[in-house]
This record gives sequence, C-alpha cells and structure tokens, in this order.
Amino acid sequence: MENKIYIVGMGPGREEMMTKEAVQALEQADVIIGYPLYLNLLGERFKAKKQLGTPMRQERERCRLCFEEAKKGLRTALVCSGDAGIYGMASLMHEVGKDYPQTELVVIPGVTAASSGAAILGAPIGDDFCVISLSDLLTPWEKIEKRLVAAAAGDFAIVIYNPSSRRRKDYLFRACNILLSQIEKERVCGFVENIGRDGCHAQICTLEELCEKEVNMFTTVFIGSSQTEIINGKLVTKRGYAMDRNAEQKEGA
Repeated sequence: MENKIYIVGMGPGREEMMTKEAVQALEQADVIIGYPLYLNLLGERFKAKKQLGTPMRQERERCRLCFEEAKKGLRTALVCSGDAGIYGMASLMHEVGKDYPQTELVVIPGVTAASSGAAILGAPIGDDFCVISLSDLLTPWEKIEKRLVAAAAGDFAIVIYNPSSRRRKDYLFRACNILLSQIEKERVCGFVENIGRDGCHAQICTLEELCEKEVNMFTTVFIGSSQTEIINGKLVTKRGYAMDRNAEQKEGA
C-alpha cells in the first residue's frame, strides 16, 4: 500500500473522551477532514493542521477528498463523531476505497453515544440491547418501524440514535407509539442531550412520558427492557446475577 488514511472515531469531541490512539493519529496527520461541526469540536490543539470539510449530505465527496489528499503523500485523517463504524463514515470509506486500491484504511474506534450516554444514566445497557436510528434519510421508515417492533418483541433494551431533527420533529413520538403497542407505558426510559459537551442534560422518565418530550439531533434515547429499573436515581438493566446475600456471607466466612 502506498498511502494510508486513518478513520478516527473522536467520541463526543472532547480530547479527554478520545482514545490515546485517536489523539496520536490526529497529531501525526498532515490534514484532518470531516464535517465542519466535528472539526470545530476538536478545539485549539489541532487548529494548526490543514483542515478540510464538506457539508451534510456530501459524505461521498468527503470520502473522495480523503483519498485525493492521501494520493498527494499527505498523512490523512477523517474524523467522525462517536465511533466511525457505528453510523459513521467507515463503511462508506471502504466502499469508495474500491476505486483507490493503493490506499490502506485504518479504522480507529471511538466512544459511541450508546456507551457514553449509558454511563451518564447509570447502566441501561447492562444486558442484551440493540441500537436503532430514526433517521430515514438512508433507511425507509417502514424498515425502522419493523426494527422497533422486533426489538420490543425480543425484550431488548433499545438505544435510539437521531431521534429528532427540524425535518423529523415527530419521529420520536411516532417511535414511542409503536413501542407502546408492544410494551407497557410504565417502562422506564431515559435520554441524554449533548453527551460530553457543554449543556449536557440527562433525564429519566417512563415510555408514556417520553412520547411528549422534545429532543434534538444531539440526543440519545434509552428504552429499558423488562429487566430495567431505577436504582438510587440511576437507570439500570439487570443482567440476572444472583443476589443471595446470605450465601455471599457464608462464602466470605
């Protein structure tokens, strides 16, 4: 391979929440490419780097820009929020990369909103869970609806990405009503806005209450399973460990 591109998961954007590997890749890069909002989140540390961006819905052009910069012999990094392989650019980079066989792609994982948001709420994905995006930009709503029904039927804890936007203001409401047809209205849920960023806000509620909440595209929503409950103010999905305190005391005697 003549060239190499690092596809970097930058987590929420704060350096403290990036992996050491991610920071090193960005430090070594000659050029950093990404959606302009994510480039801004990198802060002052990487301002001296050459930075290039493309607007929303120009993801394929952004990928080609990476390959063209790498062809110049520049050490190139593409940044994605969260993890590049989870609703990120890693898969598209590999697709576009078919046209650039001399370029090696290295994916560097990052902290995705499912794990960083869960940490704020407590432990809502402590057992089997699934992640569903409500964005119908690339996935038909009919398929999203089927996935919501299947997740509820399987009694998964559910993490919802992209719950709302200016164009999709009622999508979380629609999703909640689909779930209410499968599970009880008292099911405990939670959501976190601006994870790891200024203005971070978290709240625990029931599924019925969640229907009426106004959220934005920077919010991650958590729907509990039948094993989820509130413990000391935190949202916790129990995994089923035995809690026989008498037996524990005997083992320790």
